[in-house]
Amino acid sequence: MNTIKVIGLGAADFEQLPIGVYRELTQTKSSIYARTLNHPVIQELQKEGIVFESFDGTYESHEQFEDIYKEIVSRLLKQVREKDIIYVVPGHPMLAERTVQLLIEEREKGAINLDLKGGQSFLDATFTALEIDPIEGFQFVDATDIKRDQLQYLNHLIFCQVYDALVASEVKLTLLEDLPADHPVTIVTAAGSKGEGITTVPLEELDRSVKVDNLTSVYVPPVERDTLNHQFFRLREVIKMLRSPEGCPWDRKQTHESLRKYMIEEAYEFIDAVNRMDDDHMVEELGDVLLQVMLHSQIGEDEGFFTIDDVIVSITNKMIRRHPHVFGEVTVDTSDEVVTNWEAIKVQEKGERSESILDAVPQSFPALLQAEELQKKAAKVGFDWDTIDPIIEKVEEEWQEFQEAREDGNREEMEKEFGDWLFAIANLARHYKLSSENALQRTNRKFRTRLSAMEKEANEEGMTLEEYHLDSLEELWIRAKVKHKGAE
Repeated sequence: MNTIKVIGLGAADFEQLPIGVYRELTQTKSSIYARTLNHPVIQELQKEGIVFESFDGTYESHEQFEDIYKEIVSRLLKQVREKDIIYVVPGHPMLAERTVQLLIEEREKGAINLDLKGGQSFLDATFTALEIDPIEGFQFVDATDIKRDQLQYLNHLIFCQVYDALVASEVKLTLLEDLPADHPVTIVTAAGSKGEGITTVPLEELDRSVKVDNLTSVYVPPVERDTLNHQFFRLREVIKMLRSPEGCPWDRKQTHESLRKYMIEEAYEFIDAVNRMDDDHMVEELGDVLLQVMLHSQIGEDEGFFTIDDVIVSITNKMIRRHPHVFGEVTVDTSDEVVTNWEAIKVQEKGERSESILDAVPQSFPALLQAEELQKKAAKVGFDWDTIDPIIEKVEEEWQEFQEAREDGNREEMEKEFGDWLFAIANLARHYKLSSENALQRTNRKFRTRLSAMEKEANEEGMTLEEYHLDSLEELWIRAKVKHKGAE
């Protein structure tokens, strides 16, 4: 089996080429292939008569870098079937050299022998040029394959392979999602060579101020933590601080029990923002809901029972399990099929059935919403009317029983029968595929709008509603109803 010998040419000038590598390249009888001729060492070796077969033309035939690298490796594999060959790459073979990684994969399959010989990495020269110590924390990123969620801005951050303005633009746009436009970034070109260039520009100028080439890297210095207040880890740090001995006395004394009402309040305030279609307040109120999640999670961590990580992994795994049509092989055509699968998976996860089909309906739900959900559970086992007529009769029956209790002056019975009537009303709404909870909320909003309009009109007349007679209040109500009818 023939061998591909991979040789790194170093990061910079000819003078830095190790003497052993120089001798091997000048004395070899093997064919020498180069990923690119655009390197100062190759240009000097060519002057000495060394011939390289280049893959530069491959870059013009593909749009994606991965396709380019795969074609290069394919051509190398074809050549090595006939003879040993040498393949030269810029820098060090094991640093930011995707073609070498693909060759290693082929070696693991038993397709080739592979001999790797190092050259000086451009990182050493870059650290020296920037005067940074990577021990402080360092991340090295391929600019052609950026994933925003992997970037660690608290570390020294270097993007390699910033080949051209298009790649530089992609780096800029990704960074702008987290950093301000005037954040300084440093462009390093041909680090360690006689042509070394270092230029610091505002982030927004990255792809406009300086010409970039295949020897260009971009450096982002560590940022202040406050710059990253939009990232999750900062929220976690803030909540942990609030609950610490050096934190806030109010936050420190909270318990799961004491915070219960705030979770409900914040959820309803978000619903109000949704009903108003108020995006700004949706953001604010979702933040307040998230605050409650974080406080409960921090309390769990402080008490040693669970952390926010447990909360996140629980919901992440649940979403994956219950969406096999997205993350598995199941096929669905309608949203109803999704719901059916969800319920089946839910039962399977819980193992044994609970004591009651109603256990899944929280008793802390608002009464109308709880009624709807209880009726849905009962309907699933067949305990439901097939037509509307008996439901309407039930509504009328419960209302008559309330009237009888009222006539008897029995307040306890009145409350019971009124509850039965509301339950029947909720069931009627469900059969018409209406939400009694949403319906009543809509009426509540309508009442707020009209009464507020009455208050405004009274104020314009220099009066308060209390100063009007009932007949005048009725007139104000009618005018408010007419005025706001289209908006309700």
